[in-house]
Amino acid sequence: MIAVLEKGCPLKRKAEIVSFVESSGFRVQVSESDNQSLIGVIGPGADKLADALAAMPGVAEVRPIAPPYPLVSREHHPDSTRVKVEGVSVGGPEFVVIAGPCAVESREQIMTVAESVASAGATMLRGGAFKPRSSPYSFQGMGKEGLELLAEAREATGLKIVTEVVAPDEVDLVAQYADVLQVGARNMQNFRLLSAVGEQPKAVLLKRGMMATIEELLLAAEYIVAAGNPRLMLCERGIRTFERATRNTLDICAVPVLKERTHLPIIVDPSHAAGRREIVPALSKSAVAVGADGLIVEVHPDPDTAVSDGRQSMTLPGFAQMMEEIRVVAEAVGRTTAVGVG
Repeated sequence: MIAVLEKGCPLKRKAEIVSFVESSGFRVQVSESDNQSLIGVIGPGADKLADALAAMPGVAEVRPIAPPYPLVSREHHPDSTRVKVEGVSVGGPEFVVIAGPCAVESREQIMTVAESVASAGATMLRGGAFKPRSSPYSFQGMGKEGLELLAEAREATGLKIVTEVVAPDEVDLVAQYADVLQVGARNMQNFRLLSAVGEQPKAVLLKRGMMATIEELLLAAEYIVAAGNPRLMLCERGIRTFERATRNTLDICAVPVLKERTHLPIIVDPSHAAGRREIVPALSKSAVAVGADGLIVEVHPDPDTAVSDGRQSMTLPGFAQMMEEIRVVAEAVGRTTAVGVG
């Protein structure tokens, strides 16, 4: 259930409404936009509060019927959300690029990549310290040492860190080092993990599962926001289809559909969709053109020797060239960008 507050509702009155809902045994999620304040009432039987809530001073209306993902729905939050990550704003006019290797392999590797992608215009560095792999015998990441190397790269370059967390009991550890906690495609419906990242304050990047529908992605997002964390970005990274010419099929239609249904920023991962670096630039430019808010791209100093995802990782010169091409498309569709400034 959603309570829509009157415009200009005083802070004291908002606090009284929140206190009433919580004292009635329900959880609360407050959403603020330029034109509207919303209070989400979360929990079974919330509709029983409808009449009492509607009668409270400061409440303009109560909407008992909501989409299955009311907190992330644009229906109840018409203005687009901007997620701020230590000075980087995702979801606003600037197109944001996150770049780096699939996995942190060594200090030399991550520092080389960080310095190169920063000079090309990326504002965030990706790199896996914990790697959930299809085979138990594949490289699983450097763990805490990898996190420490990412933090060192941030110190040297100013890039914000995006790295994956794979288990609820590792959320606190990863949050000590990361600026954005990534929930990977394989964990999109790991509901305990979703709730755990929702209970901490760092920004979250949620990837769409390989065989998940758009509604399932939004329902997964609702877990995170309902747990208390509105600093959420969604990622389209390709879905599994019958087509085998690429690793996955980039659902480019998902971007405008998600823009229609949710206020959250949308990031596109062309690397996992393509599976081969030659077509990553074309997919990246299409993502800019269709309205995505950013990219997350795999880059490696020597992809042929990468311990994971080398075939889809871009070379350093190839990434720099792609950034220049992205800049042109971004300007054509009215987006400002930091790309191509190196």
